Amino acid sequence: MSDGKFVLYARKVLNNPLLHRRQLQVELIHPDMANVSKTAIKDKLAALFKSKAEAISVYGCHTKFGGGRSTCFAFVYESLDAKKKYEQKCLLKRDGHVPKPAAGRKARKEIKGRQKKVRGIAKAAAAKAGGKKKK
Repeated sequence: MSDGKFVLYARKVLNNPLLHRRQLQVELIHPDMANVSKTAIKDKLAALFKSKAEAISVYGCHTKFGGGRSTCFAFVYESLDAKKKYEQKCLLKRDGHVPKPAAGRKARKEIKGRQKKVRGIAKAAAAKAGGKKKK
C-alpha cells in the first residue's frame, strides 16, 4: 500500500559548536503514509547532512490534524561519542546506547533501602546481600 516515500525539509538549522551538534526542526510531507518511522527520518537526515544515522537523535514527532504532514526535532551530532556525552539519558535509552539496569525496579528499591541503614564500606556489602526469604 505505502511505498515509504516522503519529503523531508530541514527548517531552522542551528549550529551548536559547544555541544558538537546541529539542532533543527524537521518538516515531513507524507500523503500516502499514516506516519514516518524515526529510523527512516534518521536515514534521510544522515544522507542530507553527510553523517551516520546512529549519531542522529529524533524526538517530538507530531502529526498534523488530517494527516499527511508531520513535524519533529532532531540533533545531528558530529560523532557517536559526542551523542553519548551530551544527549539526554532518556533519548540514549530509546536509541539503545545505554544498557538497561541488571536489577528490576523493585530490587533496586530494596537495595537502596538496605544501603540507607548502614554507613561506610558496609554499603557495598548491603548492596550485594540478598533479601530475606519468606517461608
